[in-house]
Amino acid sequence: MYRYQRRPPAGPFGGVGTSIPTTALLGQVLGITGAGFVITAAASYLCQSVPYGAALIAMLVGFGLLIGINATRANSALSLVLFYLFAACEGIGIAPVIMTYVRGIGPNVVVDAAATTGLGMLILGAVAWISSFDFRRLSGIAFGLLLGLVVVGLISLFVAFIHPEVYAWATLAVFTLLTLVDFARIKAGGDGLTPVQMATQIYLDGINIFLALLRIFGLRSRDD
Repeated sequence: MYRYQRRPPAGPFGGVGTSIPTTALLGQVLGITGAGFVITAAASYLCQSVPYGAALIAMLVGFGLLIGINATRANSALSLVLFYLFAACEGIGIAPVIMTYVRGIGPNVVVDAAATTGLGMLILGAVAWISSFDFRRLSGIAFGLLLGLVVVGLISLFVAFIHPEVYAWATLAVFTLLTLVDFARIKAGGDGLTPVQMATQIYLDGINIFLALLRIFGLRSRDD
């Protein structure tokens, strides 16, 4: 996950310049993020039979698009298009994972994970928005935990030393904290990030929370 560097205040809809009231900024970010999730869901549905190789290519393309979103921050329209393309690539990339659960357990586990993710993100956003505590103060801790999560995940590819459910819960915890940090950043005016960049961060938080919940619900369904 990219954690963008601070820049000059963002202008309307992703440009650089005029600042945006925080309520308007929140509306822009949630609108962009919501559209991204719809695109991801549609891409996953349309690419149900995509092979894992093609899904991996889509994820790699998406990684490049993430870099492009940051590089084109001064061009709001282009940055937004890149985000939507990234959301489509993400949908293609996770399609085989989703279909594995649909075929092995049933579609209900996917619906439950998606609904829980949506409700959880709304609650986390509300907590960050109404809380007097500035969760940005925990951004360093959150980023350190994210790096640790990535390292553990890479090691577990070669050495099975952590139970999948434990790793899923750890992922859920880390991205819950990152979600609070990212919503607090929006509340503070964005810390110089554009609406598209902030939407990308919230989107990535949501996708990772969804995948963690999908793993947790899936494992519990198999045990029942």
